[in-house]
Amino acid sequence: MLSSPAMSHVFISPHPDDAALSCGGLIASLRELGQNVTIISVFSGGPSAGTDMSDYQRAALGFGSKAIWPNTEAFNRTAIASDHPIVSEGPSAPWLADPERIAATQERANTQARQFWQRASWTRSANVTNQDTADRPLADTVGGQGTLAVMDFEAADATALRKAEDERYAWFMESSVIDLDLPDAVYRGYEGDDQLLGGPRDDDEAPYDILRREILRLEPQMVYFPLGVGGHVDHQLCREVAVGLLGEDRRWVMPAPDMAGRVSFYEDFPYAWWNDFNGLVDLGADSLGLPEGISLEARYADISEHLERKAAGIRVYGSQIVRLFESDQGLLDDLAGYHHRVAMAGGVGSGIAERYWTTIRR
Repeated sequence: MLSSPAMSHVFISPHPDDAALSCGGLIASLRELGQNVTIISVFSGGPSAGTDMSDYQRAALGFGSKAIWPNTEAFNRTAIASDHPIVSEGPSAPWLADPERIAATQERANTQARQFWQRASWTRSANVTNQDTADRPLADTVGGQGTLAVMDFEAADATALRKAEDERYAWFMESSVIDLDLPDAVYRGYEGDDQLLGGPRDDDEAPYDILRREILRLEPQMVYFPLGVGGHVDHQLCREVAVGLLGEDRRWVMPAPDMAGRVSFYEDFPYAWWNDFNGLVDLGADSLGLPEGISLEARYADISEHLERKAAGIRVYGSQIVRLFESDQGLLDDLAGYHHRVAMAGGVGSGIAERYWTTIRR
């Protein structure tokens, strides 16, 4: 029996953590089914990221030109704690190997590796200790596409920290992440909640061209955009890109496929929970500005088996937990409350669901 090819799903995340917060259950479900998932993190840059670059310079430097697969690419794990504490002095636990036996095992592994690789006319050393040496470098220290620098999480710049968390989330979910590195709204002159949660300024355009290019390059079957619940300006700008794609005329050069049916909007969590969002009517009449002939239909994803994994993925963004939920228990309470309410609205029997608004052509 032939297996069907894996579909490609692209999640547009205005900031690092938005896809995890709003779509973590669906992402976990898709990966369990073997579907390909790519997260495009849009406004993840600092105050000067990309602002003085031409399109040519951005392309030459690789901004958004390739997807990072942290699950297969080497990246530095030195900031991630060991599963078991390492005891350097005093008696070791009975199940720990003693240094002499580790050294003997390492020497035997080296011998076996040399014998094997002689067939290929070059040598390669084994490493069973996970310690970086000149003779046996770790994969984490070999150049790749991941975050290779050792990071001091106490002193790290907020932008760098959140991007590192984004990569670790992609590794955790076995997905890929593309970082567009566009400056966050707070670095584009927006100050205070009144401006951040208001409308975009006239001179602050949606990143239509760069986001369109990345989406079409990935050739996805489904693309998920933020609905803009809560009104954050960066979420609204990403939503504008979706509306633009839906209304795009056919082009002779690199035409886009008909995006009706391919584009879905996700409810921005925790904004949807804080604002008691119950449906499109809560966004206000004609707030989306969908093209004529396009409407939205609610679809529900049963995530009862993936709620714990969603919570674990959100915990990867440790810099945001206290700010958003005050505590880990607050995170769990808000997740359970919101997804139970959504499930009740959609009649999902398990009682735990995420809701997506899928475009259809009338």
